[in-house]
Amino acid sequence: MSKLVRFDPFAEMDALQRHFFNDDNWMPRQVRSVGLPTTDVYMKDNALVVEVHLPKFDEDDVNISVENGNLVIQAQRHEKEEDKEKKYVVRESSSSFYRSVQLPERADADAIEAHLDDGVLKVTVPVTPAPEPKKITVKSRGKKKE
Repeated sequence: MSKLVRFDPFAEMDALQRHFFNDDNWMPRQVRSVGLPTTDVYMKDNALVVEVHLPKFDEDDVNISVENGNLVIQAQRHEKEEDKEKKYVVRESSSSFYRSVQLPERADADAIEAHLDDGVLKVTVPVTPAPEPKKITVKSRGKKKE
């Protein structure tokens, strides 16, 4: 007696995809270990606060702008270290960061403050509170319903 086996036309393709994306050899270990800086975005006391952990970055490495209603944070640094005793030894490293956060409708872009302390960039965007709804009284023109 023969066994019936269900045919899956995509089984081989699925196996190739699993092999490719689960195989540790497809990407160098250095690239896999690169982490993205921790970024926290939250509201506090009528302000949008963005905190980004940027260790080894200086104030001059960070660029903050407002573009089309978005807060754009960019950071880039490049280090080059040369061994003076061995002329052929050069150590270079570079890091970059990009994050765009949509600003709330009532954000005050002219009053944004940013501070970089101990590798933590804190950007505070004041947000004006929503105006209270205005109640309008309805008046009649003297005609009364009967």
